[in-house]
Amino acid sequence: MELKEILAISGQPGLYKYVAQSTRGVIVESLLDGKRMNAASNSKVSALTEISIFTEGDDIPLAEVFSKIYAHTGGKEAISHKESPEALKAYFAEVLPEYDRERVHVSDMKKVFSWFNILVGAGFTEFKLPEETEE
Repeated sequence: MELKEILAISGQPGLYKYVAQSTRGVIVESLLDGKRMNAASNSKVSALTEISIFTEGDDIPLAEVFSKIYAHTGGKEAISHKESPEALKAYFAEVLPEYDRERVHVSDMKKVFSWFNILVGAGFTEFKLPEETEE
């Protein structure tokens, strides 16, 4: 399983693995409980490789942020997304000191930590972006 196969679906908790295309959307499998469902074609579905975090310089891909968290935690789960906003901000600043404090909200941090913990729980150890093919 690669990071490019992992999807976030707007309005749905957790993360999902892409299984197949269907006539009315995509079939996905929850990383939390393994249940399959159809994500309707009108749902906002985002691959984790398409998401990035605002920084004071260039935006950083979410995969790179996950790698930094993984190195910071030594491969263990990160802080819970249910911690206080102050604790989340402090922990996020430890991992990514250059994040844009005006454009990255606590809700974004909660998603990052929640998703990271789901991925680590599902056995992820590498967070690489797919290699860009040269033409």
